[in-house]
Amino acid sequence: MNVEGAAYGEMLRKRPLNVQAAYGGEPVGLVSGRDVFGAAKRVGAIMLAANARNPLTIKGVLRAAKKLDAAVVLELAKSESTYCASTYENMVEYAVRYSAELGHGVIFALHMDHYAVKSDEDLLRAISQIRMAMEKGWTSVAIDASHSPDWENLCFTRDVAMHVPPYIGLEVEVGEIKGAGEVSTPEEALFFVGGLNAWGVFPDLLAISNGSLHGTYDPSMGQVEGIDLEATKAIAEAIAPYGVSIAQHGISGTPLDKCGRFSHYGINKGNVATLFQNVLFGLKMDPETGNALTEGGSYVKEADRGVPAELWERIVAWADGKGYSRKSGDYKKANRPFGDEILALPRPVQDRIVDETQAWAERFIRAFRAEGTADAVLELMSARRDHNCAPERTILRSRSEFSPETAPDSRRGDGNDYSD
Repeated sequence: MNVEGAAYGEMLRKRPLNVQAAYGGEPVGLVSGRDVFGAAKRVGAIMLAANARNPLTIKGVLRAAKKLDAAVVLELAKSESTYCASTYENMVEYAVRYSAELGHGVIFALHMDHYAVKSDEDLLRAISQIRMAMEKGWTSVAIDASHSPDWENLCFTRDVAMHVPPYIGLEVEVGEIKGAGEVSTPEEALFFVGGLNAWGVFPDLLAISNGSLHGTYDPSMGQVEGIDLEATKAIAEAIAPYGVSIAQHGISGTPLDKCGRFSHYGINKGNVATLFQNVLFGLKMDPETGNALTEGGSYVKEADRGVPAELWERIVAWADGKGYSRKSGDYKKANRPFGDEILALPRPVQDRIVDETQAWAERFIRAFRAEGTADAVLELMSARRDHNCAPERTILRSRSEFSPETAPDSRRGDGNDYSD
C-alpha cells in the first residue's frame, strides 16, 4: 500500500472521527469495522479477525496484512482483557506502534470482541467502558448478550448499541458458541435481527452457534470440529434483507480448505484466537488446522518454537498451582502474569514467534480470499462524501411485532462462560 498515494491520503481523511481525534497526526490505516466488513461483503471475502492475547500477535498479523495487501481485524474479547497482556487500554497503542514500525500502509480495524452483557449492571457498565474504548481508537464492537433468552438478548443488545456511534462496526450474537449440540435457528436470528431493525439498530454481522468451539478440540473428550455450513447458510439467507452477514467464531482447529468455503455460506469475518496463542507458547499443533495436540493428557511444548522451554516450565508450574489440567483451556490465563516476560524475551525468540504468527496469518488470508482487500476498503471509503460510514438501511419491521411472547425461545445459558 502506497502511503504517499492519493487513495491512502483520502482514507486518512475519511477515518472515523474517534481515530482522527486520537491519532490525527499519525498516518495509520485504522478504519471503521463497517468499512472492513462492507468491503469483505462486496468482494466475497472473509476478513481475518485475530484475537491478540499478546501484543506480538498484533505485529505478526499486521506484517502478514501488509505483505498481502489485506485488510484485517485485530480484536480482544471483554473477558480476554481481564487476563491477557493486551487490554482495551493498551492494544490501540501497540497496534499503532507496530504499524508505524512497518512504515504504515496497513489497513485494519480494532474490534471489541464478545463484549458480554449478562445483567443490568453489565449494561450500565458497558455504556461507560465502550465509550472510553472508542475514545482510545477502537473502531468496532461485538455486543454479546447471547447468554440470555431471545427477548432479553434483543433488549440488552439494543440498549448498548444505541450508545455506540453509528459509524463504528457492529457485531451482535444469537446463540452461545459452545460446540456441537446447540445450533442457532433462522427463527431466532430473524427475531433478533428484525427486532434490532425495528429499533433502528443496524448491525454489520451476526455471530451464531453453528457447531464451532472456542479453544482446543480434544478428541479424547469426543470433541471434533463440526461447523454446520448448511445451517449457517440458512441463517445468512434469512437475515440478508437486513444487510447483515455472518461472523464465524471458533475457527482454530478448522481445516483451511473448509475455511476457504466459508464465504459461500454468508460468512464475511473469521475469528482466530487460540491458534495464535498456541504459536506464542510453542505448543505442538496439527499442521493443517492449528489445533493444539496433547500426549499423555498434556500439551506438548516444542523447544524450537514459541517461548523458551524454561519459561514454559514455569507456566506449567503456575498452572499446576492453580489446579488446572495440563490440557486445560485455562492456560490462556497465563497470558497476563507472564506477559511482560514474553515481551522482554531476547529478540531472536520474539522474532520466531512473530514470524510463525505471520505465516499462519498469511495462510488464513489466502484461504479467506482476502488478498487485496485493503484496496477494496479504500475504494469503498472513496465512494462516500466524508468520514461518516453509518449504514444506509431501511426500517423493515414494526416494534409491535417483538415481545417476550413472540420470542422463539426462553433458553437461558448454563452459567459457563463461552465468550472466548
